This record gives sequence, structure tokens and C-alpha cells, in this order.
Amino acid sequence: MSKLTDVPKRILIGRALRSDKLGETLLPKRIALPVFASDPLSSVAYAPGEVLLVLSVAGLSAYHFSPWIALAVVVLMFTVVASYRQNVHAYPSGGGDYEVATTNLGPKAGLTVASALLVDYVLTVAVSIASGIENLGSAVPFIVEHKVPSAIAVIVLLTLMNLRGVKESGSLFAIPTYVFVAGVFIMIIWGAYRGIVLDETMRAPTADFEIKAEHQGLAGFALVFLLLRAFSSGCAALTGVEAISNGVPAFRKPKSKNAATTLALMGGLAVTMFCGIIFLAMATDVRMAENPGEDLLHNGVPLGAGYVQDPVISQVAAAVFGDGTFLFVVLAAATALVLFLAANTAYNGFPLLGSILAQDRYLPRQLHTRGDRLAFSNGIVLLAGAAALLVWIYGADSTRLIQLYIVGVFVSFTLSQIGMVRHWNRHLTTEKDPAKRRHMIRSRAINAFGAFFTGLVLVVVLATKFTHGAWVALLGMVIFYGTMTAIRRHYDSVAAEIAAAEERPDEYVRPSRVRSIVLVSKLHKPTLRALAYAKLMHAGELEALTVNVDPAETKALKEEWERRNINVPLKILDSPYREITRPVIEYVKNMRRESPRDAVSVYIPEYVVGHWYEHLLHNQSALRLKGRLLFTPGVMVTSVPYQLQSSEAAKNRARKRQEWNAPGSVRRGPVEKRQKEPTAKNN
Repeated sequence: MSKLTDVPKRILIGRALRSDKLGETLLPKRIALPVFASDPLSSVAYAPGEVLLVLSVAGLSAYHFSPWIALAVVVLMFTVVASYRQNVHAYPSGGGDYEVATTNLGPKAGLTVASALLVDYVLTVAVSIASGIENLGSAVPFIVEHKVPSAIAVIVLLTLMNLRGVKESGSLFAIPTYVFVAGVFIMIIWGAYRGIVLDETMRAPTADFEIKAEHQGLAGFALVFLLLRAFSSGCAALTGVEAISNGVPAFRKPKSKNAATTLALMGGLAVTMFCGIIFLAMATDVRMAENPGEDLLHNGVPLGAGYVQDPVISQVAAAVFGDGTFLFVVLAAATALVLFLAANTAYNGFPLLGSILAQDRYLPRQLHTRGDRLAFSNGIVLLAGAAALLVWIYGADSTRLIQLYIVGVFVSFTLSQIGMVRHWNRHLTTEKDPAKRRHMIRSRAINAFGAFFTGLVLVVVLATKFTHGAWVALLGMVIFYGTMTAIRRHYDSVAAEIAAAEERPDEYVRPSRVRSIVLVSKLHKPTLRALAYAKLMHAGELEALTVNVDPAETKALKEEWERRNINVPLKILDSPYREITRPVIEYVKNMRRESPRDAVSVYIPEYVVGHWYEHLLHNQSALRLKGRLLFTPGVMVTSVPYQLQSSEAAKNRARKRQEWNAPGSVRRGPVEKRQKEPTAKNN
């Protein structure tokens, strides 16, 4: 069984890494940028389009508001980046928003932030993959025809890449991310040069189309609501900013300084790219509509259901570089690829946050453990499963999925910044150094403005997107919150139940005697070994126990027992219905009822086999008995193994593979302490 699972595992994710190799997996800034910032960087591929889609409801005349919406997004981006630079310096342990909220606002606020972030990470993967599939599908019809299987296949591929380790996956993702960033900057610079210096006219493929407004002449509150909705859609450019504060431990030293520098670099790049695409879209007369087949008109005639609307970035690239040119193709390919890789932000944020939550007993403890490649493998697999389920439910439709987006991240933004204000207030009460106090007051002002601004945006997002799907994200947060609360309650109750009570003397829990039972089916070597081991334990009472299923076999066993003169009494239980498990369980329970202070020790002979299929042929009765006896208080179960020849063959096969690390070897501690294991020399 080990060979069947170990070989494909090593092929897919590579050899296991020792715990002392963790330092070698830390990231320099040039790799950390694409690893943690690929989501906000890639969002410029769809965030400008979301702004124009919403504005198109009021017709072409509403497009002139897009620069002002872009300016509001820029101000918000700089505010959030400046605020999070304070976070990474104050809380470098990797807890990010969760740690800030828990420490300063209490466990409930921290759990709310954690729920919001977990939902947002799952949505990041689903939205990024769905958007990438749609971009790629415009060039490859097969992808469009099979959107859901294609999206799930990409999720599986990304999962395998991340299971190989953070640094290794980051190196793979760095090249397409930088190609995308360089392509967008070349497009912006070349477009500005053609338009301003050469005074050339650039026209998007949709420049000649007209937009049929769903609501003509909006004014007053209706217009304000529309602009707020467009702004909230543009705020998709900010998703993923918090991932750097959660991923500080993955940076090389000095961790906080490198994380803050990466944050500033990410903010500058994202803002420049977002604004550049918005202004080029206005200059090239890009037209977008929520229902392009009906609302986009050519010579007064709707384009029809067969029309496929290209993203804004593709239309701008066609206008600036020329449709089908080399740079256009390179940018289109890089855009599709980087949208897939944007999910990598969540693949690094979700498992790390899950590990911290597991350490705090809000999630299963398995999520706290690093896998063979020193990545949080269980968290990666959980994220992939949740994202794949969401993609399947929503048919890999980015337009439907994006309506669920943003809510969670602004919940965490707001609570985190409020927590940071409390953090600075607490430190200011004890700090006497004037220079440090000035720094703290400045930091508090930044976080206070950030809390106000992100809180305002959260209200806007909830008001404008609730009926469009944001309620699903809120429901997801409630489910996560309730689940984590229940898990914590379970762990706390178990800890309280098993805690050692110091005031009770040892005699209070010490059994008066131990009554041992050796289960016997036939008199063979495994039975004799179990009897010998039970005698060695010096039990108060010892007896052998068999169940009379076949009278002839039972008679033969009794005669053989007497012939060998075994000085252990043999107890025979009748079983008129040919059951084995029930009579043994009832016998053991009767012993406990007769003498509640006695402990009962049950010895079960078991075969050790070398092939997976042999497990199907042996030890089934033993497994059923152990499963039932575990629920009986005061009963201890001991397996007495007997190694068959096939197990020796399996051991020899294992020696031939001794250069491989066994699954989980990293968790068993430093290799040099396990001197008996031959694998230590090769690791």
C-alpha cells in the first residue's frame, strides 16, 4: 500500500524535505511579489471592465465618470497599502488581519475576520480561474464549450504546483507575472506616445458600436447609486492586498521590511496599470455592456446572442498594438496565464491562515502540519476542493462569481484597521520617547483614515451588491464562523475532560486488578505468542476466550488445548447466531459490571502481511472487535502482531527504496535523532 501511494506522490510533488530545510524555502522580494501580489496585479485585467459594465447601464454618457471612479480606487489603494505597511511591522508573525483583530478587538472580531478571509480566498481562486478560462476561451473554442471541466483541471494543476512548495511554485509563477506587468506597461507607454506625441487616433474593435441604455437620463439618488456600484466593482483591484500581511513569515529576513517594500511595490504597479487601462479605454472608445448581445448596437441593430465580448484589456491592446500583432498575442497569452496564477495568492494565504487558526483550535489540527514539501498541504487541498465546488455550482461564470467578491476582504480591511487604532492607543499610554510617540501618532492617523475609508466602502459594497450575490458571501462567512466556533468548543470540551486532576491521589484512578483475556480462534503460532505475551504482563487473572461458531472446530480446539496442557483456562462462548463480535463484547461488559474497578485487557493476535490485498483476507474480525471495544470504558485492547513471510518480502522491498523519505518523515522530527533509520544518511 505504501508503494502504491508513495510512487505517484513523489512523481507529482517531489521528494520530501527535512524540517531544517525550511529556511531555504523563504522568498526573496522578486519571488514574493508574484507569489503574494499576483491577485491585485492581475485584477487590472477585469476590474476596469467591471467599472464600464456597470456604467453602461446609464448609456455611453456615463462613461465620462470612469476617470473619477478610477481616482477613488487609487486613493483607496494607497490608503490600504499604507495601512497594511503598519500591520506588517507591528504583527510580523503571519496572523495578519486575524491576529490584529483578535489581539485588539477580541476573539469574536478575530473569528469574523478569519471567516471573511477564508471566504475571500476561496472566491479568489474561483473568480481568477473562471476569468482566465473566459479569456483563453476567446481564442480556443474548446475551452468555452467545456468551461467547468477546464476550470477544475486548472485548479488541480495549480494545486499540484503548490504542493511542491512555496518557493518552487513561486519561481514558476514569476515569469508570466512579470511578462504580464511588462506587457501592460509597454501598452500604456506606447499608447500614450501614439496618442500624445504622434497624435494618432487609436480605435478599439467596439469603437463604432452604440450602447442601448437600460435606464436613460439617470440623475439624483439613482445616479449616485450607480456610481457607487461602479466604484464597488472597481474595488476588485484591491483583493489580495491582505495576503502579504498574512504571508510575512514566508519572506527572507528582515521579514517585516521586505514585506512592507513588496506591499509598496505592488500598490504602485497595480495603481499605474489600473489607471493606464482605464484612460486608454476612454481614449480608444471601448464599449462594454452587461448584455452585449442585446445592449450593443451596430448601425442600430443588436449584435445578437452569438457575439462574444472581449475584455477591456484585449480591446485596448488591439487598438494600441494592432489586432493579431506579436505584442498583442504575447499580452493576451500573458493575461490569460496570469489570471490563472492570480489564484496563487489564495494558495499561499489560505493554508497559512488555516494553520494559524488550527493552532488556535478553530480548525482541525491537521491543517497546522506542514507536508512533505514544507507547504501546508492539507490547507492547499481544502482550498482547492472548496473552489472547485464553487466553480461547478456557478458554471465557471466570472460575471456571476464576481458579485460574491470583495465583501469578505473589506470586512477584514475595516476590522483590521480599527484593531490597529486600538493597538496604537494601547502603546501610546506607556510610551514616553517623543520620537516613538510621534511615529505612533502618525501610524494611528493612517490606520484611522484607513478604517474610515474601508468601512465606508464596505457599506457601499453591501448596499450595491447584496441582491446581486453578496448575500452568498455573507452566508459563507456565517457558516465558517459557526463551524470554527463549534470546532473550538469541541477541542475545549475534550481538553477539559481529559485534563489531569492534581488534587486526586493516584489510588483514586488505579484499578484494583487487571483481568486479561486472550482471544483465540485456533491454536497456532500467533495464539501462542499472544498467550506468552499476556503471561509476561503479570495480570491478576488470565484466561483464553473463543466463540463457538463451528462445533467441530471448537471441539478440536478444546482437545488440542488439553493435549498441550496449556495452563491457561479456556472459556468457550456459545453463539447460536454464528456471531463473533457480539458475544465477546457482552462477555467483556459483564466482567466490567461485576467488578467496575477492575480493568480488562484484551489481547488480539493479528497477522502482519506485506501486500495490500492480503489485508482484505485477514484481520477483519479483529478490526471489528477493536472498533467496538474502544467504546467500552475500562477496557484496554492490545494487538499482538505475527509477521508472515510476505511482510518480510515487503520489508526487503522497502530497503531497496531506502533513499526515499517516507510520507510524514518530516513530522517525526530531525533525522539525525533517528540513527536506526538507514534513510537518514541519504537525506
